[in-house]
Amino acid sequence: MTDTNTTNTSANSANTPSNAPSHVAYQVRDRENQKGVWTRIGSAWPHRDGKGFNIQIEAVPLDGRISLRVYEDRTDQPA
Repeated sequence: MTDTNTTNTSANSANTPSNAPSHVAYQVRDRENQKGVWTRIGSAWPHRDGKGFNIQIEAVPLDGRISLRVYEDRTDQPA
């Protein structure tokens, strides 16, 4: 079992605004003969011990799949 204090500390620090997620969760819906539709549905932060993630999901897809991708800050890229 894990130490609950460590787990709670990791979960609380993951939700602070200054702590950007390491990964972003997307719902991906494939379409026939077209590109898939990617909708951001959540974020993930690594545990301090590096052996897992805290995942915060804003929506649960009923169809399609969930893809977890490395977070990239896009604020410095041109529009």
